[in-house]
Amino acid sequence: MNKTMLTQAGYDKLKAELLVMKEKHDRLVAEIEDVAQPDESGEDGLATQLKEELEVLNSKIDEVEEALEVAQIITDKPLQKKTVVVGSTVKVKISSKGEKQFSIVSHLESDPSNSKISDQSPLGQALIGKKLHDEIEVDAPIGKITYKIVSIN
Repeated sequence: MNKTMLTQAGYDKLKAELLVMKEKHDRLVAEIEDVAQPDESGEDGLATQLKEELEVLNSKIDEVEEALEVAQIITDKPLQKKTVVVGSTVKVKISSKGEKQFSIVSHLESDPSNSKISDQSPLGQALIGKKLHDEIEVDAPIGKITYKIVSIN
């Protein structure tokens, strides 16, 4: 089983989300029991809808529990300053559009609107393992974009 690399904040956030999902699970089970009283017309649409919602929720709970079970918390090691790894904050110069900073995180923590990109995204994959001043090209919907690594924290 592969390790899930998480920041401490990401691990804590996932644990909190798991608690919320488990509470929702318990509420859904209770609701299903309330509405699933068989009558002469059989089970109604609400019970079916709640069961489908419960199935999706159970799948998410399983995914998060598995990720937390194999999670490895990212710590600040000297190696991380030399190459880009999950947990690195990377500043890149983009072709002629200036500089942008990204934090490389696991897919469970990604939040592109806050510059947290997944290690499984095209840019994340291209950055992993690279060193200061390396240049990479990434295919984007608008064409190839060249990034040069300016700093790694």
